[in-house]
Amino acid sequence: MEGSENEGGVTPIAKWKSDFSRTFQYYLDRSTPHTIERWLGTLAVAIIYVLRVYYVQGFYVISYGLGIYVLNLLIGFLSPKVDPELEALDGASLPTKGSDEFKPFIRRLPEFKFWYAITKAFVVAFVLTFFSMLDVPVFWPILLCYWMFLFFLTMKRQILHMIKYKYVPFDIGKQRYTNKKSASSSGTPRN
Repeated sequence: MEGSENEGGVTPIAKWKSDFSRTFQYYLDRSTPHTIERWLGTLAVAIIYVLRVYYVQGFYVISYGLGIYVLNLLIGFLSPKVDPELEALDGASLPTKGSDEFKPFIRRLPEFKFWYAITKAFVVAFVLTFFSMLDVPVFWPILLCYWMFLFFLTMKRQILHMIKYKYVPFDIGKQRYTNKKSASSSGTPRN
C-alpha cells in the first residue's frame, strides 16, 4: 500500500493543480502593467457572453445577476478605501483647506482586482449559459428596467458623495502646471 502515493507524498492531481496555479499566477502577474490589453480582453469576453445570450435568447436572470455584481464592483472601484463619512465620525476627515495634509485617493477596490473580478464574472456567467436548468423564463424588460433604476440611483448617490467630499476616483494623468507671470513681473513698475 506504500506505492499508492508518490515518494514526496504528493498526488499527481495535487501536483498538476499546483503547477497550473503557479503558471496561471505567473501570467496574471505579467499582465499587470498591460492595462489596455487586459481591458480589451475583458471586452472581448463580455462581447462573447452578450452574443451567446443574444443567440440563445435566454439566461436573463444570469445576466441580471451579472449586472448586479458588476454594479457592486463598480461601487467598490469608485469608493475611497477610507470613507470620509465614517472617518468624520472618528474625528479625522479629508483636507478642506490648502494647509491641511494631502491624502491621495486610494480605492477600496484596486483597478487590477476590479478587472480580474469582472473578467471572472463574465467567464463564469458564460459557462452558466450552458446549463439549461438555469434558463429561468422571465420577462427581461422588467429586469432591465429594475437594473437601470438601481444603477442610476446608486450612481447618483455615489456622485453626490464624490461632490460632497471633493474627490475624483479617476487618474487622468500627471497634472501640468502652466508658467503664469505674476502681476509684479508684468512690466508695471513698483513704487
